[in-house]
Formats: sequence, structure tokens, C-alpha cells
Amino acid sequence: MTELRRGVLAVSVLHDVDIEPAALGVTLPGTPPVWIPWAECRRALAGHDPESTGRRRLTDWLLARRWAADLSAEHLVQRLRPVGLPVEHVLHPGLDWVRERVLGDALDLGLGAVDLDPADPDRVVLLPATALDAAGLDQEQMWSRTRTMLDDLGRLAAERVRRDTRGLLRPLGDCDVVTLLGSRALRVALAADASGMCGAVVPMRNRGWTRLALIDPAFGPAAARATDAEHRGFDRPLLITPDEVTLVAEGGRAEAIVLRDPAVSDEPWMKDVLYR
Repeated sequence: MTELRRGVLAVSVLHDVDIEPAALGVTLPGTPPVWIPWAECRRALAGHDPESTGRRRLTDWLLARRWAADLSAEHLVQRLRPVGLPVEHVLHPGLDWVRERVLGDALDLGLGAVDLDPADPDRVVLLPATALDAAGLDQEQMWSRTRTMLDDLGRLAAERVRRDTRGLLRPLGDCDVVTLLGSRALRVALAADASGMCGAVVPMRNRGWTRLALIDPAFGPAAARATDAEHRGFDRPLLITPDEVTLVAEGGRAEAIVLRDPAVSDEPWMKDVLYR
């Protein structure tokens, strides 16, 4: 409990979050004030250290609770959006947030909202389940409504990727690429175009590629490592079917395939090479 209290104090000081601590929890001042028991603060950490890796998670949770409470239930419903995250993503709020896990144990779907963050209204803020409960909203009903929005966007994304010669996946609406993969409509289209199973690399949340023959095998893992943890997608290639999104098995040496290419053999600068 001492570490948790110090973590909350650090959030208040370092991230300028107004917090009034008490014996059983903390209050976020405002209209209305938001009461957060210590048990909820611990849930926000999802097992992370409140004084290091969990500080960002706790900050995001408390701010989302404050911003959601500033809206009426009707306005909050209008701003709800679907959000997809890799299961082990640094921003993943924990199992309480998950409304649907896509088969394959790689992708979780939950709820977020736009136009909450005063500094970045376009950012989709992840909403803790407790924010919906406090607003008197039924989580399953809200997810069903938002799920329909995701499937509609997935159908539009499927048409767009079919027209792209590189098989490029891009954000659409308020949904990034990782979120769009939660749409069964998109997965059906991708799998149908690849004879039942589509390979893809999605190293960052806002970009993905489905025509892997045009991509260096080492690109996906390298791009994921080069992307900051908050914006990172999947660190390994994906296999996509209509019902499943799964990571390829660990192992292999993609860089060895690249190094076997004659273009990168001894003294490559002495050879005529067509770069593409």
C-alpha cells in the first residue's frame, strides 16, 4: 500500500493530476468529484510497479475517469469508439477493459472515446469499465453498439486495401490498423484474397502490410523494435483467418535471409543493384 500511495503522489506531481488522497482511496476534484478506491488504483496497475512501469498506466486511468465524469452519459455514448490492442501491449488496461478477445490470443478489443483529452481531442482515450459504470451505462450494450461501427469501418478498409498495390493497411475513421483487424468483415476479405489465410506485418498501430512478397522479411520485427512502445503494434508477423488473428511462432532468423541476398554479399558497392 505504501508503494501505491507513493505512485499516486508521483502521478499528481509529475503529470499535474489533481488528487486528494484519503484513507480508503483518492478523490479527483471537479464537478462531480470522482471517488477512486485504492482497490481500483491497484486494478489500474494490472500488476505493474506503481513507482516505475505502472505510473503511466495509473495516470491514464485516473485522467480517463476524470474526463469521462465531465460529460453527461448521452455525450459519452456519442464519443465511444472501438479500440484494439495487442494482448501484451504497454497501454493494455487489463482484463476488466476487454470486451472481446479475437481468437488466436493476440488481439483484445475494448472501449475508448474521442474528444476527451483537452490537449489532443482526436486521440482515442481508453475507457476503464468503471468509467462506464459511473455514467450508468451498460457495458455490453455499449460494446454491441460500438462493434457495429467497427464492422462498418472494416468493410470500408477491406475495399481500400484491395485497391492498394502494396496491400497497405491504414487507419480509418477513429480506428487504427490494430483496431481494424478486430473487424470480422476485414478479416474475411483479407483471408478470401489469400486463399483462406492472410499473412500480415503490423509493426506499428497505424500501419500494416498484407503483401509480404514485396516486403523484406526483416522489416516487420525491425520496425516494431524501432517504434516506441506506446505506438507499437505486433512484434512478429500475423496469420489472419476470418475468425482468428495469431502471431507466428517465435524463432527464425529473418536477417539471415536478407544477408543471403547477392545484393548484400561481399563488396556490394562494387555491383550494379536495382534498389526498390
